Amino acid sequence: MYKAGDYVLMQGDKACALGAIAAGCRFFGGYPITPATEIAETMAEELPKVGGKFIQMEDEIASACSIIGASLSGAKSMTATSGPGFSLMQEAIGYASMTETPCVFVNVMRGGPSTGMPTRISQGDIMQAKWGTHGDHPIIALYPSTVKETYTLIIKAFFLAEHFRTPVIFLMDETLGHMRESFEIPEIDSKFILPRLSGEDLEDEEIYHPFESFNDTTTPLMSMGKSKFHVSGLVHDETGFPMGSSSMAEKLLRQLDKKIRMHRDEITTYEEYMTEDAEILIVAYGTAARAAKRAVKLARVDGMKIGLFRPITIWPFPNARLVKLLQQVDAVLVAELNLGQIFQEVSRLNKQKKLLRLLSRVDGSLIPPEQMLEAITEMRIELDEY
Repeated sequence: MYKAGDYVLMQGDKACALGAIAAGCRFFGGYPITPATEIAETMAEELPKVGGKFIQMEDEIASACSIIGASLSGAKSMTATSGPGFSLMQEAIGYASMTETPCVFVNVMRGGPSTGMPTRISQGDIMQAKWGTHGDHPIIALYPSTVKETYTLIIKAFFLAEHFRTPVIFLMDETLGHMRESFEIPEIDSKFILPRLSGEDLEDEEIYHPFESFNDTTTPLMSMGKSKFHVSGLVHDETGFPMGSSSMAEKLLRQLDKKIRMHRDEITTYEEYMTEDAEILIVAYGTAARAAKRAVKLARVDGMKIGLFRPITIWPFPNARLVKLLQQVDAVLVAELNLGQIFQEVSRLNKQKKLLRLLSRVDGSLIPPEQMLEAITEMRIELDEY
């Protein structure tokens, strides 16, 4: 294992695994799938060194269920998969949401649908991350764009999972998972490593209610075995026992929503690059944002005032900041590796009807900076004709 200050050359998938271990992950249940297999391989090698457990399950459904059970038993847990496996995990993600079980689901996206293109890049699972499972439910989904950020952001994913008692989706893509970059292993702030409650935290004769509202979230989780409590995917009261009344359903679902919605500002993060005087804004995320940043630099050399807005927290989407940027720019280009999943989100926020265009690719290839510059040039012509 590496320590803070070590300078390393590391693959994205490996950075994801080692960052998770640094965050306190001690259980990984998974099933091999390209392009996420290297995460499982790293976990199989490194987890036993820190007293953790790795289990290769029989499929992705079992993998997802195993990390929920491990988390309820007291171990911070994670699984990793790609598109087809992520589809299979959706019911378990819904169960983790309903039972407020902290765990992390990594999805290293590849071309789809179905088997698609296992070794090619895609960003096609953006909306699936939010609405893949049934029913109204909040979700937190993060998406890094560099190998170093993969290491640091997976630590935040575990923090958010524990703090809000919710499953967190950690999105990557084939290129990010397989690329190698050098970086210095950062020091981890201890405030991001949240310990679980133990039985010693209870007062004498105190009864633990695992689903009771606590500071606009949910009471911290105590491991099964330290305290007895009931877990059910059915509508339940604060004790965890099924209570299927209309009033209880209303209360529970609104509480699940509120604990994320009321903390949007605390959860959401984003990056801005040269947006102060931007006339045209590029919205891009994940690996696509790397090419977008290069396009901004090239455009600035030619005197074009272009800026970049990169959502890091994909869900909840950083609406408030983007709305303000939309008010100050003349046009927006959304660049993504799907048919316009975030474009639809930006369209919804474009109340002032600014010129808005989509640049997308779904052929398993990245959008090069030159293609973005061509799109920007066309948009400038359109602006002149307005």
